[in-house]
Amino acid sequence: MELLALRTFVAVADAGGILAASGQLNTVQSNVTNRIRRLEGELGTELFYRAGRGVALTPAGRVLLDYARQLLALERQATQAVRQAGEAVGDVRIGAMETFTALHLPAALRDLRARYPELNVRVYTDTSAALIDKVLAHKLDCAFVAGPVNHPDLSFDQVLLEELVHVAVPGTDPARAPLILFREGCAYRARALAWQRSIGHPLNEVMEFGTLEGILGCVSVGLGWTLIPRRVIEQSAHATALQITPLPADIARVPTGMIRPKNQPPMRVLQTLAETLTARGQRATDQGRTACRP
Repeated sequence: MELLALRTFVAVADAGGILAASGQLNTVQSNVTNRIRRLEGELGTELFYRAGRGVALTPAGRVLLDYARQLLALERQATQAVRQAGEAVGDVRIGAMETFTALHLPAALRDLRARYPELNVRVYTDTSAALIDKVLAHKLDCAFVAGPVNHPDLSFDQVLLEELVHVAVPGTDPARAPLILFREGCAYRARALAWQRSIGHPLNEVMEFGTLEGILGCVSVGLGWTLIPRRVIEQSAHATALQITPLPADIARVPTGMIRPKNQPPMRVLQTLAETLTARGQRATDQGRTACRP
């Protein structure tokens, strides 16, 4: 079973068709078709149902897909490990929440690229729930999510502790105004709803946005309220218009960390990134404590 055939199989499964996969693989459709046919011949079973211009996985194809992702991930990690014996080069796929990407990743990735200039970094943002699914499916090498994360197939290494705060313009009543949050799967959303229930407020309308600026922009003009990390507000252009209210510790304190598959050897590059973020988070905490001293 060749890795090229498995890579082609995964591309077709993800793209949902031969034509789309050939574009992603930068090859002609006939090459993709021939590779899939050879793989099916080798395994003695069909991997796709053909339906018009698209395809769908057969039961055998669904079984193979998970193994193929794992094998390709191991191949990438083996290549990375060998290259790291000299200098770190190659690809690394990192997932992160929108807030984490905006606050913490840029400076840490700058340091990482300075240390490993040949590294090709790809960053993908999504909700914590979606990122967990993508790491489990071997679509990402790691992801930074709100924790804690307890999963038998994942390791969770905390890199910092975020403080969620209630944010609104002065005079906003959380019992009447709608919540303004990220879409379903966001860990902050779950905490906001839990806090709303705990104080006895009815669950009002939820307005969903895909970006921090969208959320803060609408909150800043009084359309609703949100729960968001304190550091986001402190660095926002909307800070002067917003009122910050502390929350109980069980809602406010959110451990944030790196998740990785447990059954795969750790990549040195990812260990370096986690250590960099931990050190930066500790420095920020220490500076905050110093600033609060009389």
